[in-house]
Amino acid sequence: MSPARTTTGIAAAALLGAALACGAQPASLQRIKLPPGVEISVFAQNVPNARSMALGRNDVLFVGTRSAGRVYAVRYRDGRATQVITVASGLNMPNGVALHEGALYVAEVNRILRFDDIENRLPPSGPAQLKPVVVSDRFPRDTHHGWKFIRFGPDGRLYVPVGAPCNICEPAPDRYALIASIRPDGSDYRVHARGVRNTVGFDWDPRSGALWFTDNGRDWLGDELPADELNVVTKPGQHFGYPYCHQGDLPDPEFGRERSCGEFSPPALKLGPHVAALGMRFYTGTQFPPEYRNSIFIAEHGSWNRSKRIGYRLSRVVVSGAKAVRHEIFAEGWLDGDFVGGRPVDVEVMPDGSLLVSDDAQGAIYRIRYSAR
Repeated sequence: MSPARTTTGIAAAALLGAALACGAQPASLQRIKLPPGVEISVFAQNVPNARSMALGRNDVLFVGTRSAGRVYAVRYRDGRATQVITVASGLNMPNGVALHEGALYVAEVNRILRFDDIENRLPPSGPAQLKPVVVSDRFPRDTHHGWKFIRFGPDGRLYVPVGAPCNICEPAPDRYALIASIRPDGSDYRVHARGVRNTVGFDWDPRSGALWFTDNGRDWLGDELPADELNVVTKPGQHFGYPYCHQGDLPDPEFGRERSCGEFSPPALKLGPHVAALGMRFYTGTQFPPEYRNSIFIAEHGSWNRSKRIGYRLSRVVVSGAKAVRHEIFAEGWLDGDFVGGRPVDVEVMPDGSLLVSDDAQGAIYRIRYSAR
């Protein structure tokens, strides 16, 4: 498969109607550029503020939100949604969703909720208001970087990040700027990684079991600094630099005098300044050509405080061991000059090997598939 990117031949049509979240203007998927043989289509619409995704067992996708305060269940068939059900509403930034032994775990700002036997409790038509169990309420209430991405690891533990409660500060090291893990019942809290400003996406290498994660760099050091990071945890307890050092080699103007960059784990890859790298997944499917297997797909939500916008795309990273050996743009076109037609948030690998991409600006989820045979 050639690395060159071409415009897909999706028929011209308005993507979404006036009901879309955030008041974004409809965008045509004709704008999206992808590698040859790859095409994009609408999987689901009218999913306001669609953010993190978790795949159920029986053709159901669960979707968290940040500003909407809701969690959705999206039923699908033949590569397209057939129904969107509101599972819960009125929650505090329920960005993160994860599934374990038939239960849906949802991350609010300061607590983790659990909806038991979720798929058997979904009504034939929504909305539903299911009562959850509180798994843990030990997390800080700060809303600055307080929304969470959660996921169960290969060890059966739930991994929960806690972002820095600020742009740049020196927060309590055992409470903020870290990735922690707990047992499914909320017990046995452990810190897995430190010095992590704000991660909203992580996954485990299916070959080595190592945890990889994206991290958003600090603001207000100019357009070009610092880069967002792709990091890998090679041993529990590693420190990745925040707030003392950014991108592995940039001392912070305020806190950099306290500790040297050489004390911390450098990033596996600099992803670019202010691209807002969020959700990421290792590609474990077989629909795409073999060279894509075990690559990382990263959703870049896009800059908000840069004089020239950057991001608003999907990138692909090829890794070998604990090293990133290639980084390339996989899908772009949501950004057209200063016009923003969408903001990718999370990526999910479907059972058939296609990719789902959530877009909180358009309240939509897209399906990307390889069709050339």
